[in-house]
Amino acid sequence: MTAPLRAREPITVPVALGSRTYDIVIGRGLLGSLGARIAKLRPGARTTIVTDETVAAHHLAAAEAALAAANVASSRIVVPAGEATKSFAHFENVCESIIAARIERGDLVVALGGGVIGDLAGFAAACIRRGVDFVQVPTTLLAQVDSSVGGKTGINSRSGKNLIGAFHQPVLVIADTALLDTLPAREFRAGYAEVVKYGLLGDEAFFNWLEANSAEVFSGGPAREHAIAVCCRAKAAIVARDERETGERALLNLGHTFGHALEAGCGFSGRLLHGEAVSLGMQMAFDFSVRRGICNGQDAVRVRAHLKRCGLPIHVNEVPGGVPGPDALMDLIAQDKKVKRGALTFILMRGIGQAFIENNVDPAEVRAFLQQAPTALI
Repeated sequence: MTAPLRAREPITVPVALGSRTYDIVIGRGLLGSLGARIAKLRPGARTTIVTDETVAAHHLAAAEAALAAANVASSRIVVPAGEATKSFAHFENVCESIIAARIERGDLVVALGGGVIGDLAGFAAACIRRGVDFVQVPTTLLAQVDSSVGGKTGINSRSGKNLIGAFHQPVLVIADTALLDTLPAREFRAGYAEVVKYGLLGDEAFFNWLEANSAEVFSGGPAREHAIAVCCRAKAAIVARDERETGERALLNLGHTFGHALEAGCGFSGRLLHGEAVSLGMQMAFDFSVRRGICNGQDAVRVRAHLKRCGLPIHVNEVPGGVPGPDALMDLIAQDKKVKRGALTFILMRGIGQAFIENNVDPAEVRAFLQQAPTALI
């Protein structure tokens, strides 16, 4: 694990779910194989591509050409870019457009985009005709290492992020790392927060490797494919053991309880990207764990230093326009999907690579932390 891959050959990571097992294919220049892979997987299937305006400008023509070259019929559904698109209004539009394209149960929806498109298109696929298959073609680092894998789909509610959705696994994930070349630097940095997450939650050796090799991950060397593959293998293993998040899959939400509340508090706007919120949330999880006396403060310092060096936010004061106060954040945290009968659940840390699920956390303790901790809202 600690040495990067030196070849640019595609890497295949299976997600083992019995009869629903599917592959994540990782490598540079894979978009051109989209049609051939779909034709082999679903001979005779028609497709509709769901994408956003930004991605369409860069990659839609190439995706359509790849499908046409393999004689795979396709149509397109283009929606606005941004987190606000994960809404009831756009969900309705996508569903009606899929139906209008006459996509049947034996056909495929292709999600071409980042996490927003994957979640939105996947949820629509889960609902149309009570479920049609879909293929993920993630175009952001965040989506390639995390959101495109595992079958979580959904849209946002006014009360919080991803509160309306379904588990619906893709039948194939094509992670073409060349697509990341068009990603704005801020979006790439935000996605890197999810890469760091996999080292922090259960793989200290990978975090050590990232400290030494993050520059090559950012520059696009072989380390980039290696990092994506490590993250996908880790997530695939957890999903195979706990597909519907009844146990250990909750560990993948490290940083997300605080992070989702911050996102919602910022109105799911460009002021705070999802990965930036996760960066803040992971730092807050470490600081909260240190405050509880269960984590070495030096580990929190080390995490903070790495996130900062990679250009990620480590303090809520870095969010343009500020964030809501403790009371408002507590209301949003209470809507977290891990809440059970009103009791709060957090992913906390015993150290780097040692995340664990903590149930029944006292809200008063969390509120006090938000008011007094170094990353909090003083």
